[in-house]
Amino acid sequence: MTPSFEHQATHDFAETDHAAFHLQASGRRAGNSRDVAPLHIVTPLLGAEINGRRVGLKLDNLQPARSFKLRGIGKLCQHHADRGVRHFVCSSAGNAGYAVAWAGRALGVPVTVFVPGNTPEHVRRRIASLGARVNVVGDVWDHANAAAMELARSPGCAFIPPFDHPMLWQGHASLVDELAVQCERAPDAILLAVGGGGLLLGVLEGLASVGWRDTRVFAVEPERASSLGPSLQLGRVVELERPNSVASSLCVKRIAPSLVAACAGRKVTPLTVSDEEATQACVRLAEDHGQVVEPACGAALAPLYADHPALAGLRSVVAIVCGGMVVTLEQLAHWSRANLG
Repeated sequence: MTPSFEHQATHDFAETDHAAFHLQASGRRAGNSRDVAPLHIVTPLLGAEINGRRVGLKLDNLQPARSFKLRGIGKLCQHHADRGVRHFVCSSAGNAGYAVAWAGRALGVPVTVFVPGNTPEHVRRRIASLGARVNVVGDVWDHANAAAMELARSPGCAFIPPFDHPMLWQGHASLVDELAVQCERAPDAILLAVGGGGLLLGVLEGLASVGWRDTRVFAVEPERASSLGPSLQLGRVVELERPNSVASSLCVKRIAPSLVAACAGRKVTPLTVSDEEATQACVRLAEDHGQVVEPACGAALAPLYADHPALAGLRSVVAIVCGGMVVTLEQLAHWSRANLG
């Protein structure tokens, strides 16, 4: 028997609406952060069939901050706010900065976000629209990160990393806790996208917590921004000289140092996809399910739509629909026309 995805979807949409309403009330409440609800919400698991395979689409693009990042970042920001921090500082290629800006607004804490020059202008505007100050530094995330860490040394500041902190991974693990309720049994595999590796670290932590030790994880990277695969092959972190992809939020020079050890002895299979495959998956998801997602999310879905041979024999799969902030409708239309051409 395969996990039931359809049964849970309607129930979870109701939970999501309730949680979002509760969040608006509690997120503005002053006082100790232990008295308020988590900033993230429970997201639905939508049942689908892709190339004859049962798939559960975990719609974390529906988080209030439009990506899974709010799970861990919200937890870490609440932790710091509880201890009197007066300013959040972060580095980001897009989603993390938006999540910190969203959390800062909810908690009443000013935010400064450092982004690299390859961050799209519409992403910078969206972050700034939440009241955050946006500074553009360097060509890749690593340059912006160095500048953010320098500012974060100022009194009263806390540095909120985009992917490399144990509290982030604990927050991201909540996604698997939800899946344990939404699935009748453990899925054969989980597909997710990898940039720095925070989501993968959280999912591995969550799988261990719920006892899903036989569930495989397919960790998908862009072909021209792949650090995880070479790092696991060599047993050490491999730094990329110039990562480049339309999935700009996955373009980091190196993964989190903890990731190599965390994957050891676990059922983690790295995969790579082309930019074209990632954008085609974005178009397919929009056409089939009405969800607008960015290429980083398309990367995670691409092996399903391409019927990747690594997925042979898997009957039930959960794909983490990780975000829909770093995308516009104009881009989606362009990718759709390109696919038709």
